[in-house]
Amino acid sequence: MAASPAPPAAPPKPTWDPRKVEAPFPWLRPTIRIRLTLLYGGMFLIAGILLLSIIYLLAAQALNVGSDLPFRVTGKSSVTSDSCANFRLLPQRPTEAQLNAALNECVNTMRQNALDNLLSRSLLALLGLAVIAFAFGYAMAGRVLSPLGRITRTARRVAGTDLTRRIELDGPDDELKELSDTFDEMLDRLERAFTAQQRFVGNASHELRTPLAINRTLLEVHLSDPGAPPELHQLGKTLLATNERSEQLVEGLLLLARSDNQIVERKPVDLAEVADRAVDQVRGEAEAKGVEIRGERGAAVVQGNGVLLERIALNLVQNAVRYNVPSQEGQGEALPEKGGGGRREGGWVEVTTEAQHGQAVLVVSNTGPVVPAYEIDNLFEPFRRLRTERTGSDKGVGLGLSIARSVARAHGGRIIAEPREGGGLMMRVTLPI
Repeated sequence: MAASPAPPAAPPKPTWDPRKVEAPFPWLRPTIRIRLTLLYGGMFLIAGILLLSIIYLLAAQALNVGSDLPFRVTGKSSVTSDSCANFRLLPQRPTEAQLNAALNECVNTMRQNALDNLLSRSLLALLGLAVIAFAFGYAMAGRVLSPLGRITRTARRVAGTDLTRRIELDGPDDELKELSDTFDEMLDRLERAFTAQQRFVGNASHELRTPLAINRTLLEVHLSDPGAPPELHQLGKTLLATNERSEQLVEGLLLLARSDNQIVERKPVDLAEVADRAVDQVRGEAEAKGVEIRGERGAAVVQGNGVLLERIALNLVQNAVRYNVPSQEGQGEALPEKGGGGRREGGWVEVTTEAQHGQAVLVVSNTGPVVPAYEIDNLFEPFRRLRTERTGSDKGVGLGLSIARSVARAHGGRIIAEPREGGGLMMRVTLPI
């Protein structure tokens, strides 16, 4: 029967994350303080412009710019003025009409100059007052929003390490005080919840491990009896395998619960050393499956928990080996490749570590089945597998990637999966240095 054609390779998932894009000018981001400053200053500027316009119109109305003089000159006389140039154009003995027209033009010019002078000086004064208003508004906005800054700093400390911190804001019983008290109440509930979770993890660690360990011991004792019938030996091996799977499931669940919390005690850990230990633990399984493990591992020191970080590397490398292309090595007669006569080559796993751009990076790539891009997010869910809802194979308990993601988040990092062209995945873990 002809083999069904392989599904088309999934396009690589873009690594661009819009949440990580930084603004070109972070000091210009529209904070509440900046917006309040612009609001205060803008309102003052609008009010100043309106006031200046009213004063200008009233002054123009009072000066009667463009109207005739309330008096007229009669008789013939000689008039001179240094302020009005039109008087120099008058004849030596001007007529009454010429003299009155010159006087009207001179006075209207002086009125207009007075209004222009008033407008220019007022605009300069308004500009100076606007600068003062913006500075005063910025200072007042900072004073009004200082409790919010205190709330933000406390929230960051709580998110980082300590759930026992509280804001305990003093001052009048206003909206900010109400927000602070509400936040403190929420922190109380969170602290109680995390304390209860830690207590549960400790109790479950004892209550679940102990009976499973007793069952394993009893089964091993019965299997060591040489006089037991073969059917009992087979049943014991089946029960021992089931018990071992239950132990792995319990260990995975407990580790997943612990890794969801932030890491309080941190020590320098080299990701290269962690990756080497993980590779050493999986090398035997990889050789049995004919999978080559390769890659250069450079120094990348982070602050964290070495045991949990080793769990990340171990889970990723184990998945990369177990979900790899099938090898024909050691299975009897070699099957020819399509169009050739040699052996089918086993797959490979590449494990690399390096430090770049202030981050430590662990990359685990492997050959394997084609993974659609829309299935990537489902791989990190507990008890989920590719194209299946629940675990049901001997390759693990379905918690490896969930644990890896939780541990990475607890260390302030993240893990990204990308489908490789031709099949397989590239898992990229980034942790802050």
